[in-house]
Amino acid sequence: MVRGLIGKKLGMLQTFDEEGRAVGITVVQAGPCMVVQKKDSSNVQLGFGQVKESRVSKPILGQFKKAGVDPCAILREFPVDDSEDVQVGQRITADIFSQGDYVKVIGVSKGKGFAGVIKKWNFGGGRETHGSRSHRIPGSIGQCAWPSRVFKGRKMPGRMGGASVTCPSVQVVQVRADENLLLLKGPIPGSRGSIIIIRKK
Repeated sequence: MVRGLIGKKLGMLQTFDEEGRAVGITVVQAGPCMVVQKKDSSNVQLGFGQVKESRVSKPILGQFKKAGVDPCAILREFPVDDSEDVQVGQRITADIFSQGDYVKVIGVSKGKGFAGVIKKWNFGGGRETHGSRSHRIPGSIGQCAWPSRVFKGRKMPGRMGGASVTCPSVQVVQVRADENLLLLKGPIPGSRGSIIIIRKK
């Protein structure tokens, strides 16, 4: 069995548990994915999403034709329990997951552009009165003659978001295999329509 799928975040909704408490749910289109290649005895390459042949490089297009599958937009590798049980060209759907499973979700967080230290690191800022000119600047960042440099890891202004984020333990609330949908408890990284990786724990 393949231990993961490529999916797409569709959005969020709200449901209620057995005790009547509101629970946030993320709806994910999990697959269907095609087995494009067997990498070795414990890994396979899956493809997700359709794309025109003109949008694929010739070496990758040859790989798709060899596998006998239509060109895919996204390719990722996943571990398998036994590669002999998986065939090239096989269709993998959301039914590999079950209600109550815990999965690891990997996605790219929303990009928020260039941000200052108050927005990015929650700095308090300087005083607003008595002629102060230090309101939203970071302030002193280093020492004087020694060591004459700024240490790595200093909290500074910079690009915020747009980075790979891993949610290590997300519960599967419901599996709708006929619609290739997974309902995951809580939020996951990324905006609507973003590609995510779902791995079985």
